[in-house]
Amino acid sequence: MKAVDVATEVIALERAALDRWGQGDPLGYVELFDEDVTYFDPFQERRLGAQETTALMHSVTGQIRVDRYDMQGANVQCFGEVALLSFNLVSYRTDEGRERAISSWNSTEAYRRTPQGWRIFHSHWSFVRPELRDANPEAVQGAAVTVQRSGTDSGR
Repeated sequence: MKAVDVATEVIALERAALDRWGQGDPLGYVELFDEDVTYFDPFQERRLGAQETTALMHSVTGQIRVDRYDMQGANVQCFGEVALLSFNLVSYRTDEGRERAISSWNSTEAYRRTPQGWRIFHSHWSFVRPELRDANPEAVQGAAVTVQRSGTDSGR
């Protein structure tokens, strides 16, 4: 399959899930998740595994309303059976006749080709301009990065 065809298909899948999301139905994403999906959500303290991700999606069913969204700068990079989709998303809501942007996101979705079609195996959402409350710039500058190398890594 040509990279252009993969990009068209993956973006169409993502848009279909976003359409459902905006109507309060996050199960469009759940249906795209592969069985071992992992997820970074800006409201969670750590990466979520498959069961936690699915439970989180079910917990917000009916609580979301996006009247319109704008997927900006969608880019799909293909690597064999993997397609990496990255884009910015601006979500809008209209209340009392006035449309307003309600959120701006950075998104990266890692898809892989399976016998069932393209499925998300990793999802990462973050705010475009997060508010870092009580951030200590000195602590951030002096922070050390630790890399764990172990065959017993739990995947978290």
